[in-house]
Amino acid sequence: MDAIPITRRGYEKLQEELTFLKTVERPKVVEAIAAARVLGDLSENAEYHSAKDRQGLIEARIIDIEGKISKASIIDVSKIVSNTIKFGATIELIDESTGVISKFQIVGSCEADIQNGLLPITSPLARALIGKAVGDVVEVRSPGGVRTYEISALKYV
Repeated sequence: MDAIPITRRGYEKLQEELTFLKTVERPKVVEAIAAARVLGDLSENAEYHSAKDRQGLIEARIIDIEGKISKASIIDVSKIVSNTIKFGATIELIDESTGVISKFQIVGSCEADIQNGLLPITSPLARALIGKAVGDVVEVRSPGGVRTYEISALKYV
């Protein structure tokens, strides 16, 4: 069983989602199924089939989260002291072609959210950054071609 690296914040978000699904969503869908059964013939009951589909999605997500939690290897990023980029690093990059500055934290795949600056460790950009330091320049192949970034800041928080 391979361990899945995850930050403390990512682990807590998974736990919160699991609790919500088990204590709010699961009981709600059970009530919806019961209410739909009262309506009669289940073979043509759209409410029943919709609720059963929703139940399947909820149960699948619960199983998925429980699997991730069971394999989680929680990394306390605040205890990392390093001048090079590792899992959990928060970095600022300057796109050398546009001058745009981006800020990312390298996190586990199950907590990645590019829109919020959470870059999965498995991404090509993160893999190119691992082991580098402030001032280093990295080239990354992207669908739009090769991009060049300079690392302008690095911290562990």
